[in-house]
Amino acid sequence: MRADRLVATLLVLQRRGKVTAAELAEELEISVKTARRDLEALAVSGIPVYAQPGRNGGWQLLGGARTDLSGLTENEARTLFLVAGPASTATPEAKAALRKLVQALPETFRADAEAAAASTVLDAASWGTELAKQPAFLQELRHAVVSGRQVRLGYSDRQRSETTRIVHPLGVVEKGSTWYLVANTDKGMRTFRVNRVRSVELTDDKVVRPEGFDLHETWKGIVAAVEEKRASAQAIVHVPTRAIYGLRMSFGPSTEVLGPAPDSFDGQEQVTVRVGAPSAWVIAQNLAAWAGYVDVIDPPEVREHLASIGRALVARYGREPAVR
Repeated sequence: MRADRLVATLLVLQRRGKVTAAELAEELEISVKTARRDLEALAVSGIPVYAQPGRNGGWQLLGGARTDLSGLTENEARTLFLVAGPASTATPEAKAALRKLVQALPETFRADAEAAAASTVLDAASWGTELAKQPAFLQELRHAVVSGRQVRLGYSDRQRSETTRIVHPLGVVEKGSTWYLVANTDKGMRTFRVNRVRSVELTDDKVVRPEGFDLHETWKGIVAAVEEKRASAQAIVHVPTRAIYGLRMSFGPSTEVLGPAPDSFDGQEQVTVRVGAPSAWVIAQNLAAWAGYVDVIDPPEVREHLASIGRALVARYGREPAVR
């Protein structure tokens, strides 16, 4: 893309001071004609680039002028404007910082990026609900992570039992509408729901980060462990292919299509699917919505629970209501 080349051209000028069209063409692997046209475009856009004729001539930035560009590509610039746009859900501080950053782009690079800022509305609230507010103490925990300081954390667990402990904040993660703090403790790595944090007191002690710690990889491991617990019970079922989307809505990542089923339903192709949940009873509850469309192959406990659910429904709704 041309915007990418213009940025690259400007960076080459900054690094080398002076460059000929032929040298630029060789470095960027473009034609000399294209290189000369890009250099002229920079000059026309208002960037102080000028050509010096003669044997030792070339193109250079007037007075050694520089810009704060850091190798942004066209798509990256658009993304920055998208995040910093008025419709973004980023914090005001993040928007302000990003707007300052994108101002480093030359004027001619901004048109597409600014269009991106106004192209999208991010509405994270579902229909009938309001956007969840950021939990208290989120900013304090972010500050602790960035400054690398340990905190004295007041926390309420699932049983609403409150404790206070010293933790080493390593990162914060937003999953869905819930924020989590990943921290090291004297009992090892722990994850805390930020909406259960009751107090945060920064200490003067520095955070001790595990060697090679990577927040992204650590969180992937946490998610995998949680999903494994959530899918400790599993079942094999045959369903029409159109049911796969609904199963994924109910069972999440544990839904795995194993292949085509050996039979069909009303002439429709069926597939064999593995689903998981915390218990066979929960699996049956989720499958009950599919009624006669699902055939549970294994385990027998899920079939028994489905039969129990069916009997309960028949007992309640299978007879004519009494006339009063």
